[in-house]
Amino acid sequence: MAKKIIAYKGKEFEISYEILNPNQKKTIAFLHGWGSNKEVMKCGFSQILGEMRHLYIDLPGFGKSFNDHFITTHDYANILRSFLDSLPFECEIIAGHSFGGKVATLLAPPNLVLLSSAGIVCPKPLSVRVKIIFAKILKTLKIPNTFFRSQDANGLNPAMYEVFKKVVDEDFTSIFASCSSKTLLLWGREDRATPLGSGEKIASLIAGSVLEVLDGDHYFFLKNPKEVERLLLKWSAK
Repeated sequence: MAKKIIAYKGKEFEISYEILNPNQKKTIAFLHGWGSNKEVMKCGFSQILGEMRHLYIDLPGFGKSFNDHFITTHDYANILRSFLDSLPFECEIIAGHSFGGKVATLLAPPNLVLLSSAGIVCPKPLSVRVKIIFAKILKTLKIPNTFFRSQDANGLNPAMYEVFKKVVDEDFTSIFASCSSKTLLLWGREDRATPLGSGEKIASLIAGSVLEVLDGDHYFFLKNPKEVERLLLKWSAK
């Protein structure tokens, strides 16, 4: 594991990362989802794609990349762009899971892999809508609220909680529509966090993209690494 300090908008961001297969020439970078870290991505990909250099990154605020500043998804992309530019090699492929998919799309790499990406706003279940209403009432009454917080907000410092509230329901429809990267979408058939319908919508927005559906949920790539490898290599060879 290594760390780099990236200066951005007058602040410093410490980025924790790890490189596997360092002697390979073609590089694939992995961006994890919200509340996750690079170790989860390593679990899914470190044993496959051996002919590529792997770059695993902890996004600011997660894993070993501490953050106590409010930043937007676009800020995440700009910080990551500066980080990638500081490396002695280029990343031909960037793979992003969930929230990481939005960041990866903004980076506009030559080759983009979206793993159950976030970015399509879906109707919330009634139970979630009720929690939001109660949370707003508690906020109006200035009563501390922990019970009605999303699990994705648990353990976040105040700055990262504000980031979460900003990014959780972002609509990336127009950004996907303007994406010019060669794009592969890999999706879990039983995904409930970012339903398959979201993948189908994104695929319809990104010209020339390919959507492949695999068995599994939001973390399908942990259960089907060999199938993920087969589909990714087939796509990248075209």
